[in-house]
Amino acid sequence: MRVTSDGPSPAAAARRAQIVSAAIDTIAEYGYMGSSFAKIAKTAGISSTRLISYHFDNKNDLMLAVIDHIIAAAEEYMNPRIMAESDYWARISVYIRSNMEYLVEHTVQLRALLEINNNAQTPDGEPLLAMAYADPAVEVLEDVLRAGQAAGEFAEFDPHVMAVTMRAAIDTAGIRYAKGLEPDPAAYTNRLVELFGRSMLPHGDPRNGESFNPEARQ
Repeated sequence: MRVTSDGPSPAAAARRAQIVSAAIDTIAEYGYMGSSFAKIAKTAGISSTRLISYHFDNKNDLMLAVIDHIIAAAEEYMNPRIMAESDYWARISVYIRSNMEYLVEHTVQLRALLEINNNAQTPDGEPLLAMAYADPAVEVLEDVLRAGQAAGEFAEFDPHVMAVTMRAAIDTAGIRYAKGLEPDPAAYTNRLVELFGRSMLPHGDPRNGESFNPEARQ
């Protein structure tokens, strides 16, 4: 990423955001392999690919910016909902629900992420998306699960294994929806919440086994 020592100027930041937005739309429409700088420039309405190369060193640099943009937007969507809850299980259930809701409501971003995940690699051959996102996402979940156990709200389980499983379940559900294999994502989400509730809450907890639908409880 080319920036000055004081960071990008407002004009440069706006141009970068324009290119990133165009890259998301282009990848969603043409796929990762079909998304050249020329197509991205055309989508962005800019005159030359040199403007992209000025702001991004290469395609992977642009893809990392795309990943950062989508993840930041998802966090902005999810975090207020999660932090509005007062107990750890409610936060986890809302984490699952808001994550799924974001994927369903932002299918263009979802398709772009899937294309990047399936095709973009680091120079060492590792998936670019996993390198940039998977481990931090699991670590955040792990911290919440450990805190819930320390507070006596969750049963005994391996927080790392549970966090990896939860993240994989959400990502797989998103893939199924993007491929048209899941016609009722809301029902699927209810089943995920119920499954993790049974796995995480102590036996005898009145919330164990419920789908945690706040509207249904009112």
